[in-house]
Amino acid sequence: MDDAIFPPDEKLRPQNLDEFIGHEDLRANLRVYLQAAKERGQALDHTLFHGNPGLGKTTLAQIMAAELGVNFVSTSGPVLERSGDLAAILTNLQAHDLLFIDEIHRMPISVEEVLYPAMEDFKLDLVIGQGPAARTVKIDLEPFTLVGATTRVGLLSSPLRDRFGMLLRLEFYTPEELARIVQRTARILQTPLAEDGAQEIGRRSRGTPRIANRLLRRVRDFCSVTGTERIGKEEASRALARMDVDESGLDSMDRKLLLVLIDHYSGGPVGLKTLAVACSEDERTLEDIYEPYLIQSGFLKRTPRGRMATAKAYRHLQRMA
Repeated sequence: MDDAIFPPDEKLRPQNLDEFIGHEDLRANLRVYLQAAKERGQALDHTLFHGNPGLGKTTLAQIMAAELGVNFVSTSGPVLERSGDLAAILTNLQAHDLLFIDEIHRMPISVEEVLYPAMEDFKLDLVIGQGPAARTVKIDLEPFTLVGATTRVGLLSSPLRDRFGMLLRLEFYTPEELARIVQRTARILQTPLAEDGAQEIGRRSRGTPRIANRLLRRVRDFCSVTGTERIGKEEASRALARMDVDESGLDSMDRKLLLVLIDHYSGGPVGLKTLAVACSEDERTLEDIYEPYLIQSGFLKRTPRGRMATAKAYRHLQRMA
Protein backbone atom coordinates (compact mmCIF):
# COMPACT_ATOMS: atom_id res chain seq x y z
CA MET A 1 0.00 0.00 0.00
CA ASP A 2 1.10 3.56 -0.69
CA ASP A 3 2.44 5.03 2.55
CA ALA A 4 1.31 8.49 1.42
CA ILE A 5 -2.29 7.28 1.28
CA PHE A 6 -2.22 5.17 4.43
CA PRO A 7 0.27 6.94 6.73
CA PRO A 8 1.09 5.36 10.09
CA ASP A 9 -0.02 7.12 13.27
CA GLU A 10 3.48 8.53 13.79
CA LYS A 11 3.08 10.70 10.69
CA LEU A 12 -0.01 12.33 12.20
CA ARG A 13 2.10 13.79 15.00
CA PRO A 14 3.31 17.40 14.58
CA GLN A 15 7.04 17.53 13.90
CA ASN A 16 7.74 21.00 15.35
CA LEU A 17 6.22 23.67 17.58
CA ASP A 18 4.77 25.55 14.62
CA GLU A 19 2.72 22.51 13.59
CA PHE A 20 1.51 21.84 17.13
CA ILE A 21 -2.02 23.22 17.62
CA GLY A 22 -3.26 24.58 20.94
CA HIS A 23 -1.57 25.51 24.24
CA GLU A 24 -0.37 28.83 22.86
CA ASP A 25 1.17 30.10 26.11
CA LEU A 26 2.87 26.80 26.88
CA ARG A 27 4.35 26.62 23.37
CA ALA A 28 5.56 30.22 23.53
CA ASN A 29 7.33 29.61 26.83
CA LEU A 30 8.75 26.30 25.66
CA ARG A 31 10.15 27.98 22.56
CA VAL A 32 12.04 30.41 24.82
CA TYR A 33 13.43 27.61 27.00
CA LEU A 34 14.59 25.63 23.96
CA GLN A 35 16.24 28.65 22.34
CA ALA A 36 18.01 29.58 25.57
CA ALA A 37 19.37 26.06 26.01
CA LYS A 38 20.67 26.00 22.43
CA GLU A 39 22.35 29.40 22.81
CA ARG A 40 24.09 28.31 26.01
CA GLY A 41 25.09 24.99 24.51
CA GLN A 42 23.72 23.19 27.56
CA ALA A 43 21.20 20.45 28.16
CA LEU A 44 17.64 21.69 28.59
CA ASP A 45 16.35 21.66 32.16
CA HIS A 46 14.39 18.57 33.23
CA THR A 47 10.71 18.86 32.30
CA LEU A 48 7.52 17.26 33.61
CA PHE A 49 4.35 17.22 31.51
CA HIS A 50 1.18 16.37 33.36
CA GLY A 51 -2.42 16.15 32.25
CA ASN A 52 -5.04 13.72 31.03
CA PRO A 53 -4.26 11.02 28.43
CA GLY A 54 -4.14 12.01 24.77
CA LEU A 55 -3.35 15.72 25.18
CA GLY A 56 0.08 15.66 23.53
CA LYS A 57 2.67 14.97 26.23
CA THR A 58 4.61 12.43 24.17
CA THR A 59 4.32 14.56 21.04
CA LEU A 60 5.73 17.62 22.80
CA ALA A 61 8.65 15.58 24.14
CA GLN A 62 9.48 14.39 20.62
CA ILE A 63 9.21 17.95 19.32
CA MET A 64 11.61 19.15 22.03
CA ALA A 65 14.22 16.60 20.93
CA ALA A 66 13.75 17.56 17.28
CA GLU A 67 14.02 21.29 18.01
CA LEU A 68 17.21 20.72 20.03
CA GLY A 69 18.67 18.37 17.41
CA VAL A 70 19.34 15.60 19.95
CA ASN A 71 18.47 11.92 20.26
CA PHE A 72 15.05 10.96 21.64
CA VAL A 73 15.22 7.94 23.98
CA SER A 74 11.87 6.66 25.19
CA THR A 75 10.79 4.29 27.95
CA SER A 76 8.00 4.05 30.52
CA GLY A 77 7.71 3.77 34.28
CA PRO A 78 6.22 0.25 34.45
CA VAL A 79 9.02 -1.13 32.23
CA LEU A 80 11.74 0.04 34.63
CA GLU A 81 11.38 -2.74 37.18
CA ARG A 82 14.95 -2.66 38.55
CA SER A 83 17.48 0.10 39.11
CA GLY A 84 19.82 -1.68 36.68
CA ASP A 85 17.28 -1.17 33.89
CA LEU A 86 17.45 2.60 34.31
CA ALA A 87 21.21 2.59 34.85
CA ALA A 88 21.73 0.83 31.51
CA ILE A 89 19.71 3.51 29.72
CA LEU A 90 21.42 6.42 31.49
CA THR A 91 24.96 5.20 30.79
CA ASN A 92 24.19 4.91 27.05
CA LEU A 93 22.92 8.47 26.68
CA GLN A 94 24.99 10.89 24.64
CA ALA A 95 25.55 14.54 25.55
CA HIS A 96 22.30 16.56 25.74
CA ASP A 97 20.12 13.58 24.75
CA LEU A 98 16.47 13.68 25.78
CA LEU A 99 15.24 10.77 27.89
CA PHE A 100 11.45 10.48 27.92
CA ILE A 101 9.76 8.43 30.67
CA ASP A 102 6.02 7.97 30.16
CA GLU A 103 3.80 7.25 33.17
CA ILE A 104 6.74 8.21 35.35
CA HIS A 105 4.62 7.99 38.51
CA ARG A 106 4.55 4.19 38.12
CA MET A 107 8.30 3.74 38.61
CA PRO A 108 9.29 1.70 41.69
CA ILE A 109 10.87 3.73 44.51
CA SER A 110 14.17 1.84 44.15
CA VAL A 111 14.39 2.93 40.52
CA GLU A 112 13.26 6.46 41.29
CA GLU A 113 16.08 6.95 43.79
CA VAL A 114 18.63 6.23 41.04
CA LEU A 115 17.35 9.32 39.25
CA TYR A 116 18.07 11.76 42.08
CA PRO A 117 21.88 12.07 41.64
CA ALA A 118 21.51 11.57 37.88
CA MET A 119 19.16 14.54 37.56
CA GLU A 120 21.05 16.86 39.93
CA ASP A 121 24.72 16.05 39.35
CA PHE A 122 24.70 13.81 36.26
CA LYS A 123 26.21 11.02 38.33
CA LEU A 124 25.12 7.44 38.83
CA ASP A 125 25.58 5.76 42.21
CA LEU A 126 25.89 1.99 41.86
CA VAL A 127 26.28 -0.55 44.66
CA ILE A 128 28.57 -3.43 43.71
CA GLY A 129 28.57 -6.60 45.76
CA GLN A 130 26.55 -7.56 48.81
CA GLY A 131 26.93 -7.49 52.56
CA PRO A 132 30.15 -6.20 54.17
CA ALA A 133 32.00 -6.40 50.84
CA ALA A 134 29.54 -4.09 49.09
CA ARG A 135 30.91 -0.79 47.82
CA THR A 136 29.51 2.26 46.06
CA VAL A 137 30.82 3.35 42.69
CA LYS A 138 30.08 6.73 41.13
CA ILE A 139 29.82 6.90 37.35
CA ASP A 140 29.81 10.21 35.51
CA LEU A 141 26.97 10.66 33.03
CA GLU A 142 26.72 12.89 30.01
CA PRO A 143 24.48 15.93 30.64
CA PHE A 144 20.98 14.95 29.55
CA THR A 145 17.40 16.16 29.75
CA LEU A 146 14.78 14.05 31.51
CA VAL A 147 11.24 14.61 30.30
CA GLY A 148 8.60 12.88 32.36
CA ALA A 149 4.91 12.47 31.52
CA THR A 150 2.20 11.58 33.97
CA THR A 151 -1.56 11.53 34.18
CA ARG A 152 -1.43 11.62 37.99
CA VAL A 153 1.08 14.18 39.16
CA GLY A 154 -0.10 13.82 42.75
CA LEU A 155 1.34 10.30 42.87
CA LEU A 156 4.88 11.55 42.23
CA SER A 157 7.00 11.79 45.35
CA SER A 158 8.03 15.28 46.38
CA PRO A 159 11.80 14.60 46.00
CA LEU A 160 11.29 13.58 42.37
CA ARG A 161 8.77 16.27 41.49
CA ASP A 162 10.94 19.04 42.95
CA ARG A 163 13.90 18.05 40.77
CA PHE A 164 12.10 19.07 37.60
CA GLY A 165 12.93 22.58 36.50
CA MET A 166 9.74 22.92 34.43
CA LEU A 167 6.31 21.59 35.37
CA LEU A 168 3.94 22.07 32.43
CA ARG A 169 0.26 21.19 32.62
CA LEU A 170 -1.72 20.30 29.50
CA GLU A 171 -5.41 21.20 29.63
CA PHE A 172 -8.32 19.98 27.53
CA TYR A 173 -8.55 21.55 24.07
CA THR A 174 -11.35 23.79 22.85
CA PRO A 175 -13.70 22.52 20.11
CA GLU A 176 -12.19 25.10 17.73
CA GLU A 177 -8.66 23.80 18.34
CA LEU A 178 -9.82 20.23 17.86
CA ALA A 179 -11.50 21.18 14.58
CA ARG A 180 -8.15 22.55 13.35
CA ILE A 181 -6.41 19.35 14.44
CA VAL A 182 -9.00 17.24 12.62
CA GLN A 183 -8.60 19.34 9.46
CA ARG A 184 -4.81 18.85 9.57
CA THR A 185 -5.23 15.09 10.04
CA ALA A 186 -7.74 14.93 7.21
CA ARG A 187 -5.24 16.59 4.87
CA ILE A 188 -2.57 14.04 5.83
CA LEU A 189 -5.04 11.18 5.34
CA GLN A 190 -6.19 12.75 2.08
CA THR A 191 -9.78 12.73 3.33
CA PRO A 192 -12.13 15.42 1.96
CA LEU A 193 -13.51 17.14 5.07
CA ALA A 194 -15.80 20.17 5.13
CA GLU A 195 -15.31 22.83 7.78
CA ASP A 196 -18.65 22.10 9.45
CA GLY A 197 -17.75 18.39 9.49
CA ALA A 198 -14.48 19.16 11.27
CA GLN A 199 -16.32 21.35 13.77
CA GLU A 200 -18.83 18.59 14.48
CA ILE A 201 -16.09 16.05 15.15
CA GLY A 202 -14.12 18.56 17.23
CA ARG A 203 -17.18 19.37 19.34
CA ARG A 204 -17.70 15.71 20.23
CA SER A 205 -14.05 14.80 20.93
CA ARG A 206 -14.02 15.33 24.71
CA GLY A 207 -11.35 18.01 24.47
CA THR A 208 -8.73 15.43 23.45
CA PRO A 209 -6.76 15.33 20.16
CA ARG A 210 -6.23 11.56 20.35
CA ILE A 211 -9.98 11.02 20.49
CA ALA A 212 -10.55 13.58 17.70
CA ASN A 213 -8.18 11.73 15.37
CA ARG A 214 -9.71 8.38 16.28
CA LEU A 215 -13.24 9.65 15.59
CA LEU A 216 -12.14 11.12 12.26
CA ARG A 217 -10.74 7.76 11.13
CA ARG A 218 -13.96 5.97 12.08
CA VAL A 219 -16.15 8.61 10.44
CA ARG A 220 -13.99 8.21 7.33
CA ASP A 221 -14.70 4.46 7.41
CA PHE A 222 -18.47 4.97 7.50
CA CYS A 223 -18.35 7.57 4.73
CA SER A 224 -16.06 5.43 2.59
CA VAL A 225 -18.39 2.44 2.78
CA THR A 226 -21.48 4.53 2.00
CA GLY A 227 -19.76 6.24 -0.91
CA THR A 228 -19.75 9.73 0.61
CA GLU A 229 -17.23 11.91 -1.22
CA ARG A 230 -16.97 14.71 1.35
CA ILE A 231 -17.54 14.62 5.11
CA GLY A 232 -19.88 17.42 6.18
CA LYS A 233 -21.75 18.05 9.41
CA GLU A 234 -24.64 15.75 8.50
CA GLU A 235 -22.36 12.88 7.49
CA ALA A 236 -20.21 13.30 10.61
CA SER A 237 -23.27 13.43 12.89
CA ARG A 238 -24.74 10.31 11.34
CA ALA A 239 -21.49 8.35 11.71
CA LEU A 240 -20.89 9.54 15.28
CA ALA A 241 -24.44 8.53 16.21
CA ARG A 242 -23.67 5.06 14.87
CA MET A 243 -20.66 5.02 17.23
CA ASP A 244 -22.92 6.04 20.15
CA VAL A 245 -21.18 9.41 20.63
CA ASP A 246 -23.78 12.06 21.44
CA GLU A 247 -23.84 15.82 20.85
CA SER A 248 -21.78 16.54 23.98
CA GLY A 249 -19.17 13.89 23.22
CA LEU A 250 -20.49 11.46 25.83
CA ASP A 251 -20.23 7.78 24.95
CA SER A 252 -22.22 4.85 26.31
CA MET A 253 -20.06 4.48 29.45
CA ASP A 254 -20.33 8.19 30.27
CA ARG A 255 -24.10 7.99 30.07
CA LYS A 256 -24.18 4.72 32.00
CA LEU A 257 -22.18 6.30 34.82
CA LEU A 258 -24.51 9.28 35.02
CA LEU A 259 -27.65 7.15 34.73
CA VAL A 260 -26.47 4.89 37.55
CA LEU A 261 -26.02 7.95 39.73
CA ILE A 262 -29.41 9.38 38.81
CA ASP A 263 -31.62 6.29 38.56
CA HIS A 264 -30.06 4.09 41.25
CA TYR A 265 -28.80 6.59 43.79
CA SER A 266 -31.00 9.67 43.27
CA GLY A 267 -28.08 11.63 41.86
CA GLY A 268 -25.62 10.79 44.64
CA PRO A 269 -23.42 11.23 46.53
CA VAL A 270 -21.93 7.82 45.80
CA GLY A 271 -18.46 6.53 46.68
CA LEU A 272 -16.07 5.64 43.86
CA LYS A 273 -15.91 1.94 44.80
CA THR A 274 -19.69 1.61 44.81
CA LEU A 275 -19.95 3.45 41.50
CA ALA A 276 -17.28 1.24 39.92
CA VAL A 277 -19.11 -1.93 40.98
CA ALA A 278 -22.45 -0.59 39.76
CA CYS A 279 -20.92 0.30 36.36
CA SER A 280 -18.90 -2.95 36.12
CA GLU A 281 -15.78 -0.88 35.55
CA ASP A 282 -12.39 -0.50 37.24
CA GLU A 283 -12.08 2.34 39.79
CA ARG A 284 -8.96 3.76 38.20
CA THR A 285 -10.54 3.72 34.75
CA LEU A 286 -13.50 5.73 36.01
CA GLU A 287 -11.24 8.17 37.85
CA ASP A 288 -8.66 8.67 35.09
CA ILE A 289 -10.62 8.25 31.86
CA TYR A 290 -14.24 9.23 32.40
CA GLU A 291 -14.45 11.55 35.39
CA PRO A 292 -12.10 14.37 34.25
CA TYR A 293 -14.16 15.26 31.19
CA LEU A 294 -17.50 14.79 32.96
CA ILE A 295 -16.37 17.07 35.78
CA GLN A 296 -14.88 19.73 33.52
CA SER A 297 -18.01 19.67 31.34
CA GLY A 298 -20.26 20.16 34.34
CA PHE A 299 -22.03 16.78 34.29
CA LEU A 300 -20.44 15.43 37.47
CA LYS A 301 -19.02 16.81 40.68
CA ARG A 302 -16.93 15.38 43.48
CA THR A 303 -17.84 16.03 47.09
CA PRO A 304 -16.31 14.79 50.36
CA ARG A 305 -19.12 12.23 50.50
CA GLY A 306 -18.78 10.97 46.92
CA ARG A 307 -19.76 11.65 43.31
CA MET A 308 -22.92 13.54 42.39
CA ALA A 309 -24.75 14.16 39.12
CA THR A 310 -25.37 17.82 38.35
CA ALA A 311 -28.51 19.54 37.06
CA LYS A 312 -26.86 19.66 33.64
CA ALA A 313 -26.62 15.85 33.65
CA TYR A 314 -30.32 15.55 34.47
CA ARG A 315 -31.20 17.85 31.57
CA HIS A 316 -28.87 16.11 29.15
CA LEU A 317 -30.29 12.67 29.94
CA GLN A 318 -33.86 14.02 30.10
CA ARG A 319 -34.38 13.00 33.69
CA MET A 320 -36.44 14.84 36.29
CA ALA A 321 -34.43 16.25 39.21
